[in-house]
Amino acid sequence: MDALVTSLVAAGAALAVAVIVVRARRRATSRAAGQPAESPRGGPLRLTPGDRVRIREREYAVSATIRLVEGDWSWVQHLLDDDSGTRHRLSVEDGPELELVLWTAEPGATVTPGAPTIELGGRRYTWAETGQARYTAIGETELPSTGTMRYHDYQSGGAARLSFEAYGEEGWRVARGELLDPADLTIRPNA
Repeated sequence: MDALVTSLVAAGAALAVAVIVVRARRRATSRAAGQPAESPRGGPLRLTPGDRVRIREREYAVSATIRLVEGDWSWVQHLLDDDSGTRHRLSVEDGPELELVLWTAEPGATVTPGAPTIELGGRRYTWAETGQARYTAIGETELPSTGTMRYHDYQSGGAARLSFEAYGEEGWRVARGELLDPADLTIRPNA
């Protein structure tokens, strides 16, 4: 039993070190690149509630924007509404390269974060990063306007993503995501 506990503690410590290394490498790359990458098509970082977004062949309305900060790293999540009633969000990280991910909520998912790999929907996801950020929110979020958010992110294959987020003291929200090409996105600002 003691060997199991020792192994679990060692695995937890290795995971924590990996998170620090990934974050430090990302921040160093961002600083070395100088100015953030120019955002295409009107700037997905600057979307606001009321704007409309076309992702591939589907049209969405931006209902809210959540700005997140963790240390010197920041990103934005735009909550998107369409006719389906399914919750979507577009995450935007503007570092050395613009990273766009379209997330779709998985409200019935019974998986929880923390394991090195997770199976969901016939796909295996591998842990990528974990952290906690401060946020400010505007629009229809059902969240306080400021607070903290914990997250665990996983990846599978080239473009598939899995995310766990918990705002404040709430439970985990699970979403599956797909990495987008900036050309997949067309923005129509609210006039």
